[in-house]
Amino acid sequence: MARTDDTGTLPFATLNGVSRLSALEAVRARIALAVDLGLLAPGDRLPSTADIAAGLEVGEITVRRALVSLVADGVLERRRGRNGGTHVAENPTRGAVAAAEAYRSDSPAVHALIDHRLVLECGIAHLASGHVSQDNLSQLQDLVEEMDRVPSWAEFHGCDERFHLRLAEATGIPSLTTPYGAVLRELYRYYLPYPLEALRASNTEHRRLLDALRRKDAAEAGEVARRHVEVLHRTMFVGLMNTD
Repeated sequence: MARTDDTGTLPFATLNGVSRLSALEAVRARIALAVDLGLLAPGDRLPSTADIAAGLEVGEITVRRALVSLVADGVLERRRGRNGGTHVAENPTRGAVAAAEAYRSDSPAVHALIDHRLVLECGIAHLASGHVSQDNLSQLQDLVEEMDRVPSWAEFHGCDERFHLRLAEATGIPSLTTPYGAVLRELYRYYLPYPLEALRASNTEHRRLLDALRRKDAAEAGEVARRHVEVLHRTMFVGLMNTD
């Protein structure tokens, strides 16, 4: 388990390219890279400024500035009327945001973070199967149901984070939450806007994990957790980029 400092920050967190970006550059890069990779398709409407700010864990002013600049760059466009709002441009400019390279260059670190989370997640699921309470199960079930209802990737992100932190709490070992939360937050810094249908599919795995916890099936809980995290090597941007 990686050592953390007093703030719960991983010691290698300051050694990557993304940490050198301003909040504005990071928002621009995450949205532009999602467009470049086809995660946000031409014509897709973005969530509200407030929801994007919550989903990317930045201020609303930062999001507004980022969206305005991405419109100027030809990545996004503003529409008026009943179906108005901020949308991905019909012919978006690709490679328009230089800061996106910081995410691409951090690929080895992201793969390492996924593996770090994988080890912790499997252990947490295994332990939780033997200690989970009815109150824990109820909270986790509520979050799964909320993830089925949320209208965009931005709201889903917040529910997903709460689900996994509640799972760590369900182990009954308070000392696990801080180091696990540090790994989770560091990895979430690299998450991009993602198609909601794919996120809904990942919520199916949350349901399977809950079923295993209810049966106190430690082996199945660990296996579901392994699949849930291991797939990130292929579905996060590090697995979607053209490496040729």
